[in-house]
Amino acid sequence: MLIPNDIVLRPRFKIEIPRSNASILQTFEQRKTSQSDYIVSRVDDHVFIKFPREKRHFWSPQLHLEINEIDKDSSLLYGLFGPNPTVWTLFMFLHFVVAVLCLAFGIWAYTNWTLNNGFAIQLSLMLLMVVLWFALYFIGRIGRDSSKDDMLQLKNFMIETLNQ
Repeated sequence: MLIPNDIVLRPRFKIEIPRSNASILQTFEQRKTSQSDYIVSRVDDHVFIKFPREKRHFWSPQLHLEINEIDKDSSLLYGLFGPNPTVWTLFMFLHFVVAVLCLAFGIWAYTNWTLNNGFAIQLSLMLLMVVLWFALYFIGRIGRDSSKDDMLQLKNFMIETLNQ
């Protein structure tokens, strides 16, 4: 399985499987009750695989699988690697705050420019917000890169489960 998304912070993949989605979901249900190094939870056609609390760190990924039925003998599995939802929400909130502040400083700079007042401070603050935006992106990339081994472990667990 190739994960071609190199730029995104939450890599995705798609696999067509020659099994019904009910049998695939049942296989994950069985892994949920078996003793394993992963926590498997299921809601309808969605399966979430994550590490137990004692093995997690700030950037620990989880694997979200959506298993859709194509017909009675085949299914389409959509996978998404991402950080803990709380971490992702915080990360997106920080992006939102930086974007709103950049827009606010831009409006403030434009207002001062139309009033023929100085606007260098506002432009500097806008530039600072852009720098912070890029910094957040690269922090996310560093977090994703630091958890590549964990993503491979989750992927291998998924493949092992699907091959049962």
